[in-house]
Amino acid sequence: MPEGDTVWNTARVLQRALAGARLTGSDFRVPQLAAADLTGWSVRESTSRGKHLLLRLSAPPDAALRPPGATAAGPDVAGGGRDWTLHSHLRMDGAWRAYAPGERWPARPAHLIRVVLRSPGAVAVGYHLHELALIPTAQETSLVGHLGPDLLGPDWDPDEAVRRLAGHPDETIGEALLDQRNLAGVGNLYKCEVLFLRGVSPWTPVRAVPDLSGTVTLAQRLLAANRGRWTQSTTGSLHRGQTSYVYGRRAQPCRRCGTAIRKEELGERVTYWCPTCQPERP
Repeated sequence: MPEGDTVWNTARVLQRALAGARLTGSDFRVPQLAAADLTGWSVRESTSRGKHLLLRLSAPPDAALRPPGATAAGPDVAGGGRDWTLHSHLRMDGAWRAYAPGERWPARPAHLIRVVLRSPGAVAVGYHLHELALIPTAQETSLVGHLGPDLLGPDWDPDEAVRRLAGHPDETIGEALLDQRNLAGVGNLYKCEVLFLRGVSPWTPVRAVPDLSGTVTLAQRLLAANRGRWTQSTTGSLHRGQTSYVYGRRAQPCRRCGTAIRKEELGERVTYWCPTCQPERP
């Protein structure tokens, strides 16, 4: 699943391509939005909330009361509710790409395309998107209100993140960090890397983690350091094969102690860790 910094970067791609533009066409290829037409709608901004993408739009004065295919009841566009949000989630394999008008799109199976948005200056294509929905912007909380503090957002609050984590004392720290209701943006890569750098076994119960504040602060620092680039590094090196301490390095020697890195499932996700630098699970 893409990490929070990847989603943040994707939101910036759409911001540069579409913000301020009036759409000249739209093509939705999902049943719930198949009849929606956003031609003439203006793109106000593109932003992210944890691992969720929010493309905020304004309807023109002559728009229908509700865009065909909108998935949530909301205020009539003509009644003052002209601000709408196109919400998407990348999950494991989703992606947004922006192309110049007339530019040839890289070869991808056409059946993976979920939406195409056209403007005078760019064409944005959403591949294999999940949870695609068009809702009034005032109702965004119905989709993202459950999320914890966003590590890359203006609402980042480490104290609140610690409070939410501490509310699950018997859960493993590895699983708790991935729960977006605790803090929004940590994926499997950062989970593994943060816990290695903190010297904490992923199987440690939350109540036994010695410094939750230090853990969430480090997570935020790592995501922020990689914001704005597509190569994610926790080691400081951008060279291939040198960007991580444990993630993706099963059976390779630990960069600190030389012990072979181990890999095992924790919950529903694969976990990498060093059995020497991180105390073994019970």
